[in-house]
Amino acid sequence: MKSTHVFLLAGLILPVLWLSGCSSAYYKTMESFGVEKRDILVDRVREARDSQEGASEQFADALEQFRSVVAFDGGDLEEVYDRLNAEFKRSQAEADEVSDRVSAVESVAEDLFAEWQKELEDYSRADLRRNSETLLKKTRGRYQQMMKAMRRAETSMDPVLDAFQDQVLVLKHNLNAQAIGALGKELGSIERDTARLISDMQKAIAEADAFIESMNP
Repeated sequence: MKSTHVFLLAGLILPVLWLSGCSSAYYKTMESFGVEKRDILVDRVREARDSQEGASEQFADALEQFRSVVAFDGGDLEEVYDRLNAEFKRSQAEADEVSDRVSAVESVAEDLFAEWQKELEDYSRADLRRNSETLLKKTRGRYQQMMKAMRRAETSMDPVLDAFQDQVLVLKHNLNAQAIGALGKELGSIERDTARLISDMQKAIAEADAFIESMNP
């Protein structure tokens, strides 16, 4: 990967600039390493894709844990609760990371497209300006399609997380076999929501892969 080592180095010295909102200083420093906004965007799309893959796997694991709880047939109820609660917390953490990564993609994309649009005015040749403007429109269109898929997948996490949280709370305050039995009534709904989530995630991942490929012909 072209900029892997540069990103590793920059990751050690630049996070304060980015987190403090000094995006212009961040970009300027990255450019001194030979890394343009285009490179940063591709890297962030890759990170968002990877976080979606991780979240998809985690939600599938959480569903399996929920199924095992529903199938409970004797044992330590508190241990059952602890396992389900741990899966919920891991799922929440994965969901938060997905949201952060997608927002990071969005922020640099907006800066890249604004810069690109502005620099169209710097061309002296009309044909080159038209070519660049056409490429900008195509790139922005692919980006918007990818972002729509990413945001849809992000939104799909909410009903699954809400359902898991509800069931975790039920168990927390009702550690008995009757509470376990009640969870079974929600299994079908949670399975459908999780399947929809994983499908949306896979579509978003495919869109991210297509966007990365288009940016690295």
